[in-house]
Amino acid sequence: MMILLTGGSACGKSSYGERLCVAQPGPRYYIAAMKPYGEDGAEKVARHRKLRRGKGFETIERYTDLASLVLPERGCVLLECICNLTANEMFDEEGEMTDPYDRVLDGVRALRRQCAYLVVITNEVGAEDGSVYDAGTQEYMRVLENINRALAREADTVLELVCGIPLVLKGELPEP
Repeated sequence: MMILLTGGSACGKSSYGERLCVAQPGPRYYIAAMKPYGEDGAEKVARHRKLRRGKGFETIERYTDLASLVLPERGCVLLECICNLTANEMFDEEGEMTDPYDRVLDGVRALRRQCAYLVVITNEVGAEDGSVYDAGTQEYMRVLENINRALAREADTVLELVCGIPLVLKGELPEP
């Protein structure tokens, strides 16, 4: 079972994804794709860890190359988030761009084969006028839109969260 959660920033995707995973038998893995840059990044990571405390998640920090990740055992995975993973795969430390499309999708597919229940979190992009962004950001948004579409095709269920309320775009509403 693969569920794709999308929506705007701070709309409740993370907490809803956690509730879905906690309702599943363990083990539970939280794949953290965000590189914690600076103090703000470190604070966000600390806040998310605090929110997950006591929920039975083993956190695995994995910023790139999900395809080679081997989980300790079959269970439930919460992958957060495709936006960070795409950026990490797309831009190297020197700022050079490569096409991350296949690497991101191959990584999600590899995770899916290893778990019984996969919740993938992403952000809605492309709803606003992207022409205000520089060329690199526009390319990132284009690639992310394509990755989101591919994941939506492959997912059993696609939900958009609006103000913490899940709206079914594909499949059926799972019980958290």
